[in-house]
Formats: sequence, structure tokens, C-alpha cells
Amino acid sequence: MTQVDVLEEPGPAEDLFERKHTVGQQIHGILHRLPWLSPLIVLILACIVFGIVSDRFFKAGNLSILLQQTAVIGSLAVGQTLIILTAGIDLSIGAVMVLASLVMAKLVSDNGWPGPLALIVGAIVALACGTINGLLVTRIKLPPFIVTLGTLSIFTAITLIYAKGQTISLEPDTFMTFTGKTFSIGSFNITVGVIIMLLLYVGFAYALKQTAWGKHLYATGDDQEAARLAGIRTNRVLLSAYMVAGLVTAVAAWVLVGRVNGGDPNSGLNANLESITAVVIGGTSLFGGRGAIVGSLIGALIVNVFNNGLALAGVDPNYQVLAIGVLVIAAVTADQWIRSVKS
Repeated sequence: MTQVDVLEEPGPAEDLFERKHTVGQQIHGILHRLPWLSPLIVLILACIVFGIVSDRFFKAGNLSILLQQTAVIGSLAVGQTLIILTAGIDLSIGAVMVLASLVMAKLVSDNGWPGPLALIVGAIVALACGTINGLLVTRIKLPPFIVTLGTLSIFTAITLIYAKGQTISLEPDTFMTFTGKTFSIGSFNITVGVIIMLLLYVGFAYALKQTAWGKHLYATGDDQEAARLAGIRTNRVLLSAYMVAGLVTAVAAWVLVGRVNGGDPNSGLNANLESITAVVIGGTSLFGGRGAIVGSLIGALIVNVFNNGLALAGVDPNYQVLAIGVLVIAAVTADQWIRSVKS
């Protein structure tokens, strides 16, 4: 056999069809399958760095406060995730939370309503707000950004008019402030609000992965026209996302009432953007159809870990804001790369 024959001899059939993947493509594939992995790595590294910088970071008291601070935005991020998965966005979700919390607190404080009934009415208010957003998006076909930008102002104005700029204080150890009740797990102090937040993530992780509704939500966000041609009633799916997000917002409002021990029209001023930040940093794509609900919890933790760690390190608060902005841009850049690289 000559040298030419050796060079021209064909290999096994599987070698002809085997596709060689570069390291970049392999990483791309992993991150595409596990969108929460990269934010988890960021969270672990951030905790290690801040633990080295400050010996107070890993103390039980500090970690307890960190979790308690995450409860409100972490809960709100669940609803925001549902909407962003459909390639939408809700700029009004924080305003709805504050409105619902004030309705709950005011009904109990001023009208003497039972806590459970006030919670139900607050949930109806939040559900109505979410339904309005959903109908404007699905029926009138307005862009979600424009719709929720407009309703942000409307819901904020309604809140201020309803509350008359007053803060409402509630008695401790009541049903409405139950979410702020603290109990100990070893040396950690955890609030009921933290447990409720974790239950939300467990419930919606199951719903998104194991139910037809969750699969339709992903399909609609990935390609709405393809989903419609496949027989999915995309408008109904979109409307349900906004309505369910409204109900989740009501739960976040209850957690907020327990957190501030009442209703405050000035609470949650940045909750709209903070919820979006948590979802984006957590690996959910702003273009829809890709992401995991647990990533939003990781994203909310990252935001609070950076704020807490930088504060313990004595860093100027302005740099804390800068750090979060850099994280958001990095997260969106990573998402663009994951979508552009061909596996």
C-alpha cells in the first residue's frame, strides 16, 4: 500500500458524520441546557470573595438578614420570570405589589376587616392589574414595554391617591404581619416570608417543567408564531402569564406587609427594576423561551450578596449600584452569546 493509498483510505462511517465541537461550543451547550449554572458560579465566587474581605459576611446573623432582604424581591421575581419567559416585560409589577399591600393593610387597620379577607381582596386587586396588562398586550396588541410603562404610572398614582401619602402601621403577631414572624433554624433566624418565597419557587419550578401550561409558556416565548401553528392558543397563554404573575405579586405584597409591619406607599420604589435585574442576572433570556425559575432566586441572591458584601467592605454605595449595572450587562451579553453560537 502506497502513501497515497493510506491518505485516501476512508475511515469508519461514524467518523464521516461525527461533528467536532470546540470548547466554546461545548460550554455554549452546557449553558444553554443549564441557564442557571453561570449565575450560580457567580454567586459562589462572590460569597467566597466577600467572605475573605470581611469576616462578618459568613456570620449567621448577616446571612439571616441577607435572606430576609431577599424575600420580597425574590417572590416578586417569580411573577416577573413568567412574563419574561413569554418575551414580555412588566415594568409595573412593583407598583402593583405596593398597591396590593396598602389595600391589605388599610382594610385591616382602618376598616377592621379580618386578615384573610383583606388578603383575598388584595389578591383580587393584584389579579385585576395583571389582567389589565395582559388584555392590553393580547387583545389590543400593544408592546408589553409600552403597556406596563403606562400602567406603572397609573397604578402608582392610584396607590398615592388611595393611601393619601400615609404609612399604615399594623399590630405585630397578626395574620397580615405573619410573614414577618421570625423563627430559628439552628443559629439562623428565618422569617415566614422566606419560607413562602421558597415554596413559590418549588411550586413554579414544577409547573414550568412538568405541566402543559409551563411547556406552552416556553414555546410561546421562544417563537409565538410557531407555537400558534402548532395549535397552542398563544393569546390565552400570554394572558394567563400576566394573570398568574398578578397573583404571585399579591403573595409578594403579603411578604412586604410582614417585612415593613404595615403598608408604606414609599416601599418598593425600585422593586420593578430589581425584579427584572434578578431575573436577567439569573439567566432568563429577555428574548423569551429560555431560562429556569431557580435562576431568578439565584439572581436575587446575587444582587443582595453584592450589596451586603460591598457594604461590609466599606465600599461607597454608588459603587454598589455600579456593580449591579455591570452584572446586568454581563448577563445580557452572555445570553446573546448563548443564542448566537451554533452548537
